[in-house]
Amino acid sequence: MASVTSLSDTVQQQLASAISAVRPEAAADPLLRRSDRADYQANGILALAKKAKANPRELAAEVVARVTTGDVIKDIEVSGPGFLNITIADEAIIRNLAARYADEAGRLGVPYAEHPGTTVIDYAQPNVAKEMHVGHLRSAVIGDSVAKLLEFTGENVIRRHHIGDWGTQFGMLIQYLDEHPHELDHKEAEVTGEEAMSNLDRLYKAARKLFDSDEDFKTRARRRVVDLQAGDPHTLRMWQKFVDESKIYFFSVFEKLDMEIRDEDIVGESGYNDMLAETCRLLEESGVAVRSEGALCVFFDDIKGPDGKPVPLIVQKSDGGFGYAATDLSAIRDRVFNLKANSLIYVVDARQSLHFKMVFETARRAGWLNDDVKAYQLAFGTVLGKDGKPFKTREGETVRLVDLLDEAIERASAVVREKAQDLSEEEIAERGAQVGIGAVKYADLSTSANRDYKFDLDQMVSLNGDTSVYLQYAYARIRSILRKAPEDARPAAHPELPLHEAERALGLHVDAFAETVAEAAREYAPHKLAAYLYQLASLYTAFYDKCPVLKAQSPEQVANRLFLCDVTAATLRQGMALLGIRTPERL
Repeated sequence: MASVTSLSDTVQQQLASAISAVRPEAAADPLLRRSDRADYQANGILALAKKAKANPRELAAEVVARVTTGDVIKDIEVSGPGFLNITIADEAIIRNLAARYADEAGRLGVPYAEHPGTTVIDYAQPNVAKEMHVGHLRSAVIGDSVAKLLEFTGENVIRRHHIGDWGTQFGMLIQYLDEHPHELDHKEAEVTGEEAMSNLDRLYKAARKLFDSDEDFKTRARRRVVDLQAGDPHTLRMWQKFVDESKIYFFSVFEKLDMEIRDEDIVGESGYNDMLAETCRLLEESGVAVRSEGALCVFFDDIKGPDGKPVPLIVQKSDGGFGYAATDLSAIRDRVFNLKANSLIYVVDARQSLHFKMVFETARRAGWLNDDVKAYQLAFGTVLGKDGKPFKTREGETVRLVDLLDEAIERASAVVREKAQDLSEEEIAERGAQVGIGAVKYADLSTSANRDYKFDLDQMVSLNGDTSVYLQYAYARIRSILRKAPEDARPAAHPELPLHEAERALGLHVDAFAETVAEAAREYAPHKLAAYLYQLASLYTAFYDKCPVLKAQSPEQVANRLFLCDVTAATLRQGMALLGIRTPERL
């Protein structure tokens, strides 16, 4: 059933066939879109007429004469200089919805991609022994939704969480823990994520204080960095303690974000250590990288500093150490040659765009990326405060992610409690978490990733406007209507019934779900799905206001309107799930 064609695709095909019949030499796109003047408007005739040096209205009339009306297209007329206004038959709207939503797999008409591949998506990149802050939010939320969209359309998705788990600071931390061996011991068998990070934070501050004040300790700490990089077993065991302790914290934050993060998906900087020397050798032997003042560098003609001198990508430092570039290039090699990826997506802050531009170009020169294997940085903008400046605490510090999420849940719980009629305190707490986290995610995902957005919790948990709460309440309202329907009034499609204008608008929009999901997945653009869902909820609100459901004029009309409610609810639920947002049955 998932292959049932949408109404817009059916109309597009009929128009293309008619255009080919009139102008066999032309392969014109009808340029079909939704319209306020009719159900659809086709604007492609104007471009075709210009190319053929023909009168656009006359050409449009010829095309209309070739279009069969009745089954799907009720009416088609020429408008203005050669536009085609198309009205869909009421029967076709309901019939198509019934066919597409009879899919037992629950795909709601969304087809699988014709040529699925393997995509590695790199997102949610926290750092070991450091608290996650608001800057980690966008990478996690956007990456999770893109992964869900791609998987739903049939792509083989491999998640990678490239955590910061290597570097000079670990020498300091390991040496301090070695000299104070019980600092990370737990008094209880179970430790919360907050407690784990509190322990790490306390240890980090103590280690930093000693490092800055004691030259002997500083020397020992630096020596420990060398031991770590050399793979000393004892040092590696100490390092692993920090990683394990941090993971307790990571998993607790991601659980609060309602995201599944699997341990096997976490491959940090350390995971590519064994590849770094070979990566450098391959780049140097191929001539892609050259030695400059002792460092291994890659130069680019179009990348220069303010002084006009070339700015290189430094793969290996003059002292023999490896930087981020070596790790990122090794990760590309692993993802392309070991994981057999066709696409690499990096959900990373836009401020790192130059770095990734240089890394991707280096990989292309080395032959690791090509026309068949592509890398793409899904760059995201900054989270801003209400004042339009980067989101900070009153003290000017970066906002902790858990604090932000807790406040969102608290605000949302207050909204749920105010509206709740028959919910227990336990249910209010559960719904509050779903609404609060949904509000944070939706505010992010309803904005194009590359744009900055303002973090305004008052607006996010509002029942009015473009918010997840508005969508969740629309879904809960529909479920309430379906629960109240008597036993003898079940959702059932009745294509023979004429439709109210609000029913038509809702049905046509529901029918566009499959193509919206496909487009959002293809373009890595969750905001397009978010916009679709907001419009769906708005159209349902108009339908609810203008079309009585349980008090409709006949049993058939009750069943048909319940059917429209049912497919709208299913679409909202699936669409929100692809954004990573829950849809409570009751609110």
